[in-house]
Amino acid sequence: MRAIALAFALAALTSSALAVEEITLADGKVVRGEVLKETADKVFVDIGFTVLEIPIADITARKDLSKVEAAPQEGAETNKGLWSEAQLVELSVKECVKKVGDGVVMVKTTSGLGSGFIIREDGYVITNNHVVQGEVDISVTVYKTLSDGQIDKKIYEKVKLIAMNPVVDLALLKIDEKELGDDKLQKVHLGKIEEVSVGQTVFAVGSPQGMERSVSQGIVSIKNRAANGMVYIQTTTALNPGNSGGPLFNSKGEVVGVNSWKRLFSEGLNFAIPIDYVKHFIENRDAFAYDRDNPNNGVRYNAPPRRPKTDEPKN
Repeated sequence: MRAIALAFALAALTSSALAVEEITLADGKVVRGEVLKETADKVFVDIGFTVLEIPIADITARKDLSKVEAAPQEGAETNKGLWSEAQLVELSVKECVKKVGDGVVMVKTTSGLGSGFIIREDGYVITNNHVVQGEVDISVTVYKTLSDGQIDKKIYEKVKLIAMNPVVDLALLKIDEKELGDDKLQKVHLGKIEEVSVGQTVFAVGSPQGMERSVSQGIVSIKNRAANGMVYIQTTTALNPGNSGGPLFNSKGEVVGVNSWKRLFSEGLNFAIPIDYVKHFIENRDAFAYDRDNPNNGVRYNAPPRRPKTDEPKN
């Protein structure tokens, strides 16, 4: 009866509660509830069905739960504009490929091919600058896994160059809105470079030598290998011509790097552009915007045909 009376007496104080706390007692027991009132020697805690009077002398630890941020739920997505992050769990490479494989594309030009990945459903694609530099005719092949496990592919011929940065070797493409129509593409999520660690499993999906949707697995050898004035993720994940511009995934299916180059005549020495470079490039894309009228835009035009020679001059 005393506890019930005390609960009614303190009910009016709930609107000015100090905090929701986790209180550890001297005997190891834990009490969680709303602190209604605190005096010099007691704490009054509402635990739902009653109010407890806890002597401060019996308390060994207190944690203010109202200041602890709720952990994001699995799958919760954070939109960053053209790219996004998500709370993902670690899976096997096999399961990851099932989830993210359709977000990897093949990028073709008149002089070769490479790989890329979709960062937004409406057709924004990241690839290497060297895959598209000097080209005006670019296509993107998108893959879709059907319910029976078969792969359907669709080629988009109208692709715009949005931004190019030859220094960090990145390019941003956009599939034409009219050609895309109502198609919703599968995007991939970008990871965090601070979560990359030496020895962790990583894998690549791409089109080495034109072999579509090839998967190779390895580990991070070092996350900050310096080369040519930049820092790269060095990995044992096998890369070959055609992998350029494709994503390097971690075991959560997050992109942690962009596969860029390998050391010739060596095995297991492959390099990817860290994802923080990619984020910076996307966020500052206006500074690297492609302008076809700029003579320094890197686009290569074929030389016009020479006039045919004649044996006799015309009168």
